[in-house]
Amino acid sequence: METKRKTVIGVDLGGTNIRAGKIVGQKITAYKARAITALGTQDQVLQEIRATIAAVLDRRVAAIGIGVPSLVDVEEGIVYSVGNIPSWQKVPLKKTLEQSFGIPVHVNNDANCFALGEFHFGAGRGYRHLVGMVLGTGLGAGVIINGKLYCGHNCGAGEIGKISCQGHPVEYYCSGQFFRQQYGEDGAVLYEQARRSEARALEIFAAYGDHLGEALMIALHAYDPELIVLGGSVSKAWPFFEKAMRRKLESFVYRHVLARVVITPARTPRISVLGAAALCYDAEK
Repeated sequence: METKRKTVIGVDLGGTNIRAGKIVGQKITAYKARAITALGTQDQVLQEIRATIAAVLDRRVAAIGIGVPSLVDVEEGIVYSVGNIPSWQKVPLKKTLEQSFGIPVHVNNDANCFALGEFHFGAGRGYRHLVGMVLGTGLGAGVIINGKLYCGHNCGAGEIGKISCQGHPVEYYCSGQFFRQQYGEDGAVLYEQARRSEARALEIFAAYGDHLGEALMIALHAYDPELIVLGGSVSKAWPFFEKAMRRKLESFVYRHVLARVVITPARTPRISVLGAAALCYDAEK
């Protein structure tokens, strides 16, 4: 059976919620979301994950993919230090879920899942080399090289946001942290103000776009992709930072490269669940 025609489950584990979807072909045919007990024990959170998966599981499901907001030992499926879930410091998630459900389980970082999701289901279809950048409370990225996810030795290949820049990590300037650290404002509030065309909010998003252009140039130099897709909560403000971002990119040294790369916001619904499911496809390449 062709890999993409297999029925798989994608699971997105966040700091406060878990979402699971059963994917058949290109569609989510069953979906379940629920809150998790973020301050609960390791076993309590595991049980909540099992219950969410069970709600969309049937005998046709061939594999499960799960994305988590942390670094992962990809081969062993061990999850380390999950943000907002203090009890999850070293969790053998792959082994635990395979014992529970008796089918293969694939575990990876949520930014890597985002890139895979765009590659298989979203803007990345038809491309071979892409970077998916998640602009949220931090800045994460996943990298697809020649049609396959590249994780590096420690699942950290796309950690552009952790690169040091003028005494801070890049994500200090290019994620939701920027609005609070530089202006003492909540990004969501500024977004609503920008939608009302309030001048100060528009100026702040222009400053953000300038910084983001710098981060995009790091990705261009490091990975030379055909496509960069921007996801995460901050990407919703694309209309307010795009112009400044592209203006900054005009300083990129390799002009012919810039002319050939596509940069776009993510538009595919439930891409985090689809991306986790895509781990099952990537594993068989």
